Amino acid sequence: MNKHEFYMNEALIEARKAYEKNEVPIGAVIVRDDQIIARGHNLRETMKSPLAHAEILAIKEAAKVLKGWRLTRCDIYVTLEPCLMCSGAIYQSRIVNLYYGATDAKAGAVSSIFKVLEEPKLNHNVKVQAGVLENECAEILSSFFKELREKKKDRKSE
Repeated sequence: MNKHEFYMNEALIEARKAYEKNEVPIGAVIVRDDQIIARGHNLRETMKSPLAHAEILAIKEAAKVLKGWRLTRCDIYVTLEPCLMCSGAIYQSRIVNLYYGATDAKAGAVSSIFKVLEEPKLNHNVKVQAGVLENECAEILSSFFKELREKKKDRKSE
């Protein structure tokens, strides 16, 4: 297992925490100098906030740890391609590298719908690597939504 797979496995641990809370299972970890300094998982339902995405929560924690908003020398590992909001936050926080697992054809803002981080006019560039443990990252999401559909179907048949 290479280091990118190791850190993505850590992000998957976070995604499983979200799954257990009936949250969309997305996880993120932020790494600096080969150490995980922050973790986050989706908590939108729990916190009743549209801002409680895994990436945002991890970025907020990393900024607290580093005592500043510039997350220089940091990499972020996310199980799902970041949305527009999270891509903007990754850019704004000056994260160096983004590694993500599954693509998001409906809301992805890195390579699917938008390519925010490739904008040449931006004053900071984030390097991107997609597809790290892609199957594992896609599988947890598929399982979650399949289970959700089955529960909904069961409620209708009652």
